[in-house]
Amino acid sequence: MTTQPKRLFIIVLDSFGIGAEPDAAEFGDGECHTLQTILHSKEFAAPHLAHMGLFNIEGVDVGMRVEHPKAAFARLQEKSRGKDTTTGHWEIAGIVSEQGMPLFPDGFPKECIDALEKALGRKVLCNKPYSGTQVIHDFGREHIETGALIVYTSADSVLQIAAHNSVLSEEQLYEACLKAREVMQGPWGVGRVIARPFVGTWPKYTRTSGRHDYSLVPPVDTMLDALSKAGFSTIGVGKIRDIFAGKGVGRHIPMDGNEDGMEKTIAVLDEDFTGLCFTNLVDFDMKYGHRRDIDGYAHAATVFDRQLGTFCERMKKDDILMITADHGCDPGAAGTDHTREYVPLLVYGEGIKAGVDLGTRPTFADVAATVAEMFGVELKTPGTSFWSKIKH
Repeated sequence: MTTQPKRLFIIVLDSFGIGAEPDAAEFGDGECHTLQTILHSKEFAAPHLAHMGLFNIEGVDVGMRVEHPKAAFARLQEKSRGKDTTTGHWEIAGIVSEQGMPLFPDGFPKECIDALEKALGRKVLCNKPYSGTQVIHDFGREHIETGALIVYTSADSVLQIAAHNSVLSEEQLYEACLKAREVMQGPWGVGRVIARPFVGTWPKYTRTSGRHDYSLVPPVDTMLDALSKAGFSTIGVGKIRDIFAGKGVGRHIPMDGNEDGMEKTIAVLDEDFTGLCFTNLVDFDMKYGHRRDIDGYAHAATVFDRQLGTFCERMKKDDILMITADHGCDPGAAGTDHTREYVPLLVYGEGIKAGVDLGTRPTFADVAATVAEMFGVELKTPGTSFWSKIKH
C-alpha cells in the first residue's frame, strides 16, 4: 500500500461512550459507562468490534479482550468544554472548543424570545426544556388553534421548533428555523436549531422524519475544509452536513436510521473516489440513549456489528476505516442527558498495523491531525497525528 490511502471511512457511533472522563462530575454526571451498560443486555453481541480490539482499549475493563486485535485502537478524551454532538464532531474534525456552547435549563431569556417572535412573525409556546414527544402532546392543540410555534430546549445546546404540518409545511418550518438561526448567535448561539415537524390528531401526534438541524458554522477550517481545498472528495452520510453547516462537505447522502445509514455507507464502497466518507449513526443517541432504552441500544449495537462485518468484507486494500464516537449517552444513567465519557477509536485496513495500542489520546482532534497527515494536507489543529505509529 502507498503511504497515502485512497479512501478513508470514519463512522461515528453517536454517543457510544466507554467510561466517565475525570471531569464528568463538572458536567453533572456520576458514574457513567455506556458500553458497560449495554454489555449486560441480552440483546448485545458485537464479535466484529471485539475482534478489532474494542475491549482491549485502555481503561475498558469490561468484556473479553482478544489476543490478536485486528485493528489499531485507542481511548480518546474530549478536550472541549462540552458533551454534545456539535462539539464532539467539531473536535473529531480538528476544533477544540474552549468554551461550552450555551445551555438554557430555565428556557430562553425574554429578550431572546422577543427577538425570535419578531423574526418569526409568530408568538411562541412552551420555552422550557422538554421531551420532544411530550411537548407536542402538551402544546400541540394550542399550537394548532393559535398558530404559535412550539419552542423548547433540552439538556443540550439546542433550540427546537415544533410545528404541525397543517400550521407550517416542512419547507415553511425550515425557513422559520433559518430565521431563528440568525437570531441565535453570540450569547444565544446554541449549537443547533432543530426543525421538528409533526402530524396527526391529539392525543396521537407523531413526529415525522423531516427533522432538520441548523448548526453554527465552524469558526475555523476543519479536516473537511482541508481535504476539499486540496481537491479530495468529502462525503457526509446522515447528520454530517448539518453538524458542519455544510462547510467542507462536498456531497450529502441522507439516511433514515442507523441501518439505512450503514447500507448507504456500504454502497459508497462501490464508488470510485479519493478522500473521506464521514458517517454519523444517530439512532444510538436519539432513539436509545436519551430514552434510556438499554436493550434498544444494545440491539442497535448488535445490528451495527453485523453490518460492520459486511463493510469490512467489501473494503479494498487501500481503504481505511475509523470507528469512533462523539460523547456518551449512558442508557443506564439517571436523567436523559448526554454523559461526559471517553470514546473508542478503532482503525482498520490492510495498510494499518493490527494490534497497535495507542493508549489514551488527550483530544478527539488527534483524529483530524492524523487524517491531515494521511492525505498530506495542511490543517491547523491542537491534535497530534498518530499516523506514523499505525501505517505499514
